[in-house]
Amino acid sequence: MKNKVKELREQYGLTQAQLGEKVKVSRQAINAIETNKFDPSIWLAYDLAKFFNIAIEDIFDFEESERK
Repeated sequence: MKNKVKELREQYGLTQAQLGEKVKVSRQAINAIETNKFDPSIWLAYDLAKFFNIAIEDIFDFEESERK
């Protein structure tokens, strides 16, 4: 699923490792989300939205055609 995690992370001036620390996941998990290789759990999506202070829908593009 498309997302704006990298864009938001860079706006906040954070490395992948730093963002991972903030939401309690590894740098590799953040990298996988940013490169669309991994869809986060609803809880991780919530933690990212809470950290960036925006709605989940403003980070992740939920396209009906992409449902698995």
